Amino acid sequence: MPENTYHTSVMLHECIDGLHIDPAGTYVDVTFGGGGHSKAILAKLGPKGRLFSFDQDPDAWEQAEKIDDERLTLITANFRHIEKYLRLHRVKQVDGILADFGVSSFQLDAPERGFSIRFDGPLDMRMGPSASMTAAELLNSYSADELQRILGMYGEVKNARTLAQAIIQARTRKALETTQEFKEILNKLAPKHREFKYFAQVFQAIRIEVNQELAVIEEFLAQAPAVLKPEGRLVIMSFHSLEDRLVKNFIKAGNVQGKEDKDLFGVVHRPFESVIRKPITASEEELKLNPRSRSAKLRIASKL
Repeated sequence: MPENTYHTSVMLHECIDGLHIDPAGTYVDVTFGGGGHSKAILAKLGPKGRLFSFDQDPDAWEQAEKIDDERLTLITANFRHIEKYLRLHRVKQVDGILADFGVSSFQLDAPERGFSIRFDGPLDMRMGPSASMTAAELLNSYSADELQRILGMYGEVKNARTLAQAIIQARTRKALETTQEFKEILNKLAPKHREFKYFAQVFQAIRIEVNQELAVIEEFLAQAPAVLKPEGRLVIMSFHSLEDRLVKNFIKAGNVQGKEDKDLFGVVHRPFESVIRKPITASEEELKLNPRSRSAKLRIASKL
């Protein structure tokens, strides 16, 4: 399957440029996906260069098997364990880390994965087999308060309380099993002419909770300073404000809360310095070719 069928890499050239690749360096792509970014990194590396790519999705593993390159090592695990797995491969520090937090086009378009708003499928939404629960298990077991919390916090759903109650009522009649059954509940509460956006917000909220996406990002960011060499690059692409806020705060202050650690002289102690003044967004040309790039924000930092 060609890469553009599996997933079109967003801001590919900007990401690779941001890494400032040393041909003899060691790099990490923590979100292999369809392999677009990893292939582009390999193309810039020389014979002594090395690339470690993470992905917890078995579908991505199949894509990786098609790359015959001894410089590439695929790590079939969640990137929340980046330091541990690099240590297992006897790698203490690397020259650059790339992260693309977007859901792949393949995941979104495969009905059996349960991410799709357009197609009916099982309520799954797991990024990989390591996720502790499916979307169906979440929707059928969480309390009204828990559902309201994740819908409001992760999806910014305006009527989160009403929707949470509707989910509870529906599941008392029959356990929710498919995306179509779930959409039937949403249809009754979605604002007119804004149904698609509403579905997207709700599905996003459930997906984030199922995969603990924000917790994974926090754990990954906390390990990044130790994993990167001085002047090593951290290149991160986010697709919604919750992710981007964590990255922005971490680059600014060294923690996801954004609290600056100042000494007696007012000097801020942080592990990174931003390389760019503001986040990079997709060009007009890319937006026309790939509308999914519209919400992407790319941040680039250098290890101090």
